[in-house]
Amino acid sequence: MSRLRVAAGQAVALSGDLDANVATAARLTVLSADRGVRLLVLPEAFLTGYDAAAFDAALPDAADLGGWLDPLRLAAERGVTVVVGTALRRGEVRRLSQVVVRPDGTVTAPYDKQHLDGLEKQVFTTGDHGTSITVDDVQLGLSICYDGCFPEHAQAAATDGAVGYLSSAAYFPGGAHRRDLYYAARAVENGMYVVLAGLTGSCGAYEFIGGSAVYDPEGRPLARLGEEEGLAVAEIDTEVVAATRAVHTMLADHRTTLGERVHV
Repeated sequence: MSRLRVAAGQAVALSGDLDANVATAARLTVLSADRGVRLLVLPEAFLTGYDAAAFDAALPDAADLGGWLDPLRLAAERGVTVVVGTALRRGEVRRLSQVVVRPDGTVTAPYDKQHLDGLEKQVFTTGDHGTSITVDDVQLGLSICYDGCFPEHAQAAATDGAVGYLSSAAYFPGGAHRRDLYYAARAVENGMYVVLAGLTGSCGAYEFIGGSAVYDPEGRPLARLGEEEGLAVAEIDTEVVAATRAVHTMLADHRTTLGERVHV
């Protein structure tokens, strides 16, 4: 069994200012390292900013995750794996993605958002595969905001062996009720931890409401933020996952089909 100290981080992102946003991500990474965190999750589109103007401008290229990320790479060397959202260009298409920065300096962009919402549908195309990463022998599924509204998305990660679900998100004012329901539900349905990092404050033409949190496998918040900058820090314990799934067997009892529907 393994334990992993995690943090969901949130701060204001500046529209289209890669350097400033990378610097903020690096600062939160250093703060995480100081608190013994081994995995930091940051919000959706955090590096580019979540804003139509930023999305329409030149985007970083998935094939070039080099020098512009050096400040974050350097901060991660303190022993923190960082999962952070960004808009990216992949060849001729634009995606909403998660970049993973490892303590050894490795940087990948292994996951693209599979469910697009609102203005995103006008700019981006959907990813075509799910992704899990492993940190300190703990397997974790990747997710970006609206993905977490679909039970089958988290379930696919859990069925594949994930004990945690990492969501980079950006919720608008008025969305707090749904946000808090969705991620607690994904946790309890699958007997897994959920780490939700929400964008906060103003970004270009938009406002965001934060709400970063870590949920346990029963769907209870272990740590939670409001709209302030900060870190929600908690511990993932795979023994708790195993014990929860042994008692509440919804994941194991899931049926692939319920047969035909009968109308009477």
